Amino acid sequence: MPASQCLASFQLRLPHQGILTLPDGAGVGIECRSGSVWVTLDHDPRDIVLSAGERFEGDGHRRMLVSALSPALVAVCGARPAALPQPAGAPPARCTTPGLAPA
Repeated sequence: MPASQCLASFQLRLPHQGILTLPDGAGVGIECRSGSVWVTLDHDPRDIVLSAGERFEGDGHRRMLVSALSPALVAVCGARPAALPQPAGAPPARCTTPGLAPA
């Protein structure tokens, strides 16, 4: 899916072991631009590992975690922008780094 057709598109640098959490991965494209990431979906047995230049698109309404196996740059396409209302009970998308706490 080209970025110009996305509802929202952004790039994010993840440090080693950094995690991007998306509450609903349906239709969300993850493209690894550098490094490597592990994509997991709730209740999905697949191990999805992406290296630079590889892409994955979520196919169901479930939480998606993108974990950096090494420092990585990822492009996220099709994610719901923060300005739109989230489905009832859905946690907001967030990026976490182990060992760091919010200010």
